[in-house]
Amino acid sequence: MDIVMLHPSHIPHVQTCNITNLPENYFAKYYLYHALTWPQLSYVAIDLSKPPKSPHDPPKIVGYVLAKMEEEPLDGIPHGHITSLSVMRTHRRLGLAEKLMRQSQKAMVETFGAKYVSLHVRVSNKAALRLYKDTLQFEVEKVESKYYADGEDAYSMKQNLDFIWDGVKKEEALYKKDDKKGDAETGEGAGDEDEGDPVGDEGQEDKKPKEVMRKVKIGRALGVSDLVEKVEQPKASS
Repeated sequence: MDIVMLHPSHIPHVQTCNITNLPENYFAKYYLYHALTWPQLSYVAIDLSKPPKSPHDPPKIVGYVLAKMEEEPLDGIPHGHITSLSVMRTHRRLGLAEKLMRQSQKAMVETFGAKYVSLHVRVSNKAALRLYKDTLQFEVEKVESKYYADGEDAYSMKQNLDFIWDGVKKEEALYKKDDKKGDAETGEGAGDEDEGDPVGDEGQEDKKPKEVMRKVKIGRALGVSDLVEKVEQPKASS
């Protein structure tokens, strides 16, 4: 199984996954809008157990997360939003939904500095509610009346991304620690000691006359033929 960033070529297969599993369906241009505007936030799960027979065979996409950033948040706080999340029934209970969600959430924090993520779910969708509340630790913020086109209410849910921020900070601290350790082992950053005159070919290079670059005036008034750079060799000292 492989989880990769959503590419425009994946969209028809993501649509198939969406139509198979969910009542909320979207036009291809809506997926494309997400893929082009926030390319870091949407991902697909590809089943690699049966590799394509030829380069022209499509990948077997068995799950996806479609996400975005709220462009004009009413609370003024940068945050992401999960537009859609789905995994094919044949590949559920493998942790794919959680992996897709965590990948998107991490990108929200690292790329856009998101503080939390929101989503909507039908009040009647018990399976999705168990996933969001029990597995992913989302909290119900409010009920939005007649949110869906068929008139059903939706739970507006939210998750604080502090736990992602903590993980990112730990990774940065570990990276800095390893970087300092590497400098100590290699001696980088220490004072530059005098190691004597260069020898061999490098020493011979120093004895060769160096080219001197001279600035010349250029401009429209000089014409195209005058727009050249001149290189002069310094005169040998007597």
